[in-house]
Amino acid sequence: MLGTVERLDWATAQLAARGIPLLPGPDSATELVEAARRHDLDVMVLDSYELDPAGAGALRAAGVYTLAIIDGDSRGQVADLYLDQNFGAELPGLAGRLLAGSGYALLRDTVISARPSVAPPATAVNRPRVLAFFGGTDAVGAAPALTRVLVATGHPMDLTVIVGRPEIEAEVEEVTPGRGQIIRPVPPTTSLPALITEADLVVSAAGTSTWELCCLGAPSALVCVVDNQRESYTRVVRHGLAAGLGELPELTAAGVAGRAARATAARTLHGLLSSPQRRATLAARAWSTVDGQGRARVVNAVFDAVVERVHS
Repeated sequence: MLGTVERLDWATAQLAARGIPLLPGPDSATELVEAARRHDLDVMVLDSYELDPAGAGALRAAGVYTLAIIDGDSRGQVADLYLDQNFGAELPGLAGRLLAGSGYALLRDTVISARPSVAPPATAVNRPRVLAFFGGTDAVGAAPALTRVLVATGHPMDLTVIVGRPEIEAEVEEVTPGRGQIIRPVPPTTSLPALITEADLVVSAAGTSTWELCCLGAPSALVCVVDNQRESYTRVVRHGLAAGLGELPELTAAGVAGRAARATAARTLHGLLSSPQRRATLAARAWSTVDGQGRARVVNAVFDAVVERVHS
């Protein structure tokens, strides 16, 4: 792996456990080509919002097959193949070179192995188990805001909140739970798939973890925390794969608008917490959308293309 892992000890540990060395990431197109030659690479996967878009073309010119992972925008990269895992993804002009949609979602072994054989049924519980997590470090500070919204539902719950940083943990601990509510902050963990499958409701950011939630058949409520999640968030909510709680800037806004957004989100969450059938409906749609085989489909597509190139 060429790149950086910042403030994500669990991610560094995942690489180490797999025996994958982490090396400094090239910044320019020339450095990308030099790295590919130095490591004798046949294929390079580009997954970055910051890399020079010219890198893909430079690698292709050097004979290295390139797969660019994108979010609705190729950023001008001229790759051999593109992957957009977002639900309903499509990008005109890339016909035949785009692996599009949640059928190509890249998932870890721990997620795939935890996938239930059938979608979870409706189960009535007096105090639902709720899991809230918002990425490895929760860079935008969503956990405290959503913890407050969950508490505002007034519904009993056993709430586990993944806190990526000490300052996030401190804010979450300042939230006073209501009657019948328990708030339990925990650090990032490799046991996240197990926590997801044990939860009656998951509240999360609308990023790539959405596909993990779908694969595991988790009844989920999503928050759009950054701009590049908006299109995928809208599609997922519109098709009933998860409930929508709105955008984080709206939920944290001051004044009447902020209070209204938080009240709407709290009503949505209360409806889910109090209705096993609503949760089961979301779980069934999500589970049937992501089957966990996306990684194999992507690898097969790359291998097939490389073999075809060799024999052409």
